Order: sequence, then structure tokens, then C-alpha cells
Amino acid sequence: MDRFLLMTCFARAVETGSFSAAGRDLGLGQPNVSRYVAALEEHLQSRLLHRTTRKLALTPEGERYYAEVRRILDAVAESEFSLRENAEPSGLLRVACPSALAHAFVLPQLPAFLARYSRLELDLQINDRYVNLIDEGAELAIRIGHLEDSALRVRHIGFFERACVASVDYLALRGVPETPDDLRAHDCVIYTLLSSGSTWRFRDAEIPVSGRFRVNSPDAVREAVNAGLGIGHGPRWLFEEGLKNGRLQILLAGHAAPRVPIQMLYVANRLLPRRAIVFMDFIAEAFAKIPALNLQM
Repeated sequence: MDRFLLMTCFARAVETGSFSAAGRDLGLGQPNVSRYVAALEEHLQSRLLHRTTRKLALTPEGERYYAEVRRILDAVAESEFSLRENAEPSGLLRVACPSALAHAFVLPQLPAFLARYSRLELDLQINDRYVNLIDEGAELAIRIGHLEDSALRVRHIGFFERACVASVDYLALRGVPETPDDLRAHDCVIYTLLSSGSTWRFRDAEIPVSGRFRVNSPDAVREAVNAGLGIGHGPRWLFEEGLKNGRLQILLAGHAAPRVPIQMLYVANRLLPRRAIVFMDFIAEAFAKIPALNLQM
């Protein structure tokens, strides 16, 4: 039994979402891919995939095994690549990225990146949950804030300012807070995926806030603040349009927290493929040219 072939079929089935697509991708046909994945499950004595008429879904065991298989396949590919002179980066790169940062700054760079590296595929996983690089098979994660996991390595690619903002209409009705503690008496728009929960951090204080509107999207926070639903807190660039047209006003500027780092993370003890390295270099160079992300600490 060619275990490497079985692992390759399993990985491509996961990545393409079906045995048929994996069969076309590998030139093996759907029946062979299905048979090879079944043989792998029999060898492991464990169900890796839930099969339905519409899609494939990983079991919990399959999720753990896929992360390991992806590392093995990437290590083999990178080892072969290192023996070829002037070889172009290729293969599938998975990058996790927060949604607001992805839409505002990462996605606009991708046409040029993919044009430069024509043999490379990119799976950009846009979400605001914490992605575990060790267990979930992504090579890179773009994160906002300071690194706490010693199993990861970090490359700084930018900084930004956080701002507390509100619409002029809201302030006309409710008044302007003079200190962070005044926020306790205001309606605040709560971003539910914030790592600190409903506590907002300022230079010299951490203030628990509350409000009638909560949402799990940074873009929705901006829209709610623009609509006058309450005071918002987040990256200044998120509110830049409203600040420029005068619809929004910055609050508590003298109490603003230190600037926040943007970082590219990868697993410390994992072989980093060349496709990941060129992506980091490309994004770091692009971010260095964006004033909102090029603030020095």
C-alpha cells in the first residue's frame, strides 16, 4: 500500500471538497480517490470523513489527521523544491486573517501576488475566531495584538492606532465623554469577538462597557457607529471614511492605548515552505507602503 498516495488523495479530497474534484485534480478519477481514502481509514481504523450526497466533512479525528498529513506533504514538497535551482514557489498556501484587515488591506494585494507567483494557490481563511496553526493546517496567520504562544514565531508587518469614536448625532443627544470612566453611562457598540470581551483598554485604564447592540463583525461595528447606535472602539482605519467626512468624531484621544502590532505568525518547529516565505515578504512590503499600517511604536 502506497501510504503517501493515500495521504495525498485524502488531503486533496479535503481541500477540494469532493472525491470527484480531487480525482480530476490528481488525474486518478473519482472511484480511485474514494477507494484510496477508504483504504486509509481502514488502515488507521478510524473514520476521517463524513460522506453525504452534497459534500465531505471532516470528523474530529480527520481534522487532527489532516493537519499532520498537510505538514508531511508540505515537508516533502519543500525538500524536493530545495533541490531544484530557480524553482518557482508552488502548491497550496493557507493563510488565516481577521475579516476587517483582510477586506481593507490584504485582498487588494492578492491580484498582484498571484500574478507574480503563477504556480501558487492561495486559501485565504477570513474569519475573526482564533485559528490554531498547530492543529488546523494553516501555514500562516495574520493577527492583531501581541504574541503569547511560545510555540509560534512572529514577523511584525505593521502597527495601527485604536480609536474611540461616535457619530456627531449620537454625541448631540448623549453628550461627549470626557474620561474613559464616562463610557459606563453610554451605549457602546460591542464587538463580541474582541479578545478582552466587553472591556475596552485605554492608556491608563480598562473599562467594562455595555450597550444595546452587539455584533461579531468589525464592519458592522462601523456601520452601527455611523448610524448613531452608540460609541465604537477599534482600529482607527476602520472608521477613517466617517472621520474624514465629519460624520464621526474621535473621543478620549488623550487616553488612547499604545499602538497595536500587526503580525504574521507561523509554527516555530515546522518547516516553512517557500510559498509562505514569499507571501510574508510580499505582504510586509505592501503594508510598509500603507500609511495607516506603517506607524512606528
